[in-house]
Amino acid sequence: MTTSIGLIGLGAMGSGMAQSIRRAGHVPFVFDVRREVAEAFVKDGGVACGTLAELGAAADVIVSVVVNAAQTESVLFGGTNAQGEATAGVASAMRRGSVFVMCSTVDPNWSVALEGRLNAMGIHYIDAPISGGAAKAASAQMTMMTAGKPEAYAIAEPFLNAMAAKVYKLSDCAGAGSKVKIINQLLAGVHIAAAAEAMALGLREGVDAAALYEVITNSAGNSWMFENRMAHVLAADYTPLSAVDFFVKDLGIVLDMARASKFPLPLSSTAHQMFMQASTAGFAKEDDSAVIKIFPGIELPKKSVTR
Repeated sequence: MTTSIGLIGLGAMGSGMAQSIRRAGHVPFVFDVRREVAEAFVKDGGVACGTLAELGAAADVIVSVVVNAAQTESVLFGGTNAQGEATAGVASAMRRGSVFVMCSTVDPNWSVALEGRLNAMGIHYIDAPISGGAAKAASAQMTMMTAGKPEAYAIAEPFLNAMAAKVYKLSDCAGAGSKVKIINQLLAGVHIAAAAEAMALGLREGVDAAALYEVITNSAGNSWMFENRMAHVLAADYTPLSAVDFFVKDLGIVLDMARASKFPLPLSSTAHQMFMQASTAGFAKEDDSAVIKIFPGIELPKKSVTR
């Protein structure tokens, strides 16, 4: 009996993941609140579902690629549409024994509680945050940090392997995947903030930005985030591949997790304040490299150099 796959959320990551599923020979059922996006995707194969309940009834494995816990709650259990009408979520239509794969960055305790709620409905759950960016999602080269019961993996694993180059199984119960993702986001946020600070200092001191980028990316001080995000700054391109407000959210979750165990995170706290400052200064929806705009007295590049 063929196992069917559904995916919710055709944003920067979700669209690439759905493409990878399709490229692996599966026919994905897809849903996006932007109906036109789902319809454009299925022109090359797949089925666009008009409602979440329709997708829930159609798929044995459902992969959710939405922004946060609140959106995941709405996807699963319903909410209200723009007209104020109640809408059903996928959980209302999912069959017993089906699998829900949650790919958002969330509080690990929330993920643990969600596993219990879904298990009580007869639905398996995999805590599966993702990392790698849109390009790696589209080429099935991203990383998945997962935790779930063996029964869930037995059903969903072929689809996980179709979407990611690395699928780490971290525990047989939810929470471990989200904890590792939170630690990854700690490093990512701090590295972006540090990269922006370094580039800003170089600009303030009159160093040629392109030359600084070339030297650092070939020296011990380089990081993946410096190489990737400072290329955006050099190009003066702040198109939001990952927005400033994502790190306001993610570093906030990092700090909440640490605060619960009274664990100090001085670098994370500083980076979070930098993203908060950038957000309130009007750069919330710009690429996260726009955190460099909080530094006074620097002239940022105004035309494309490299990206």
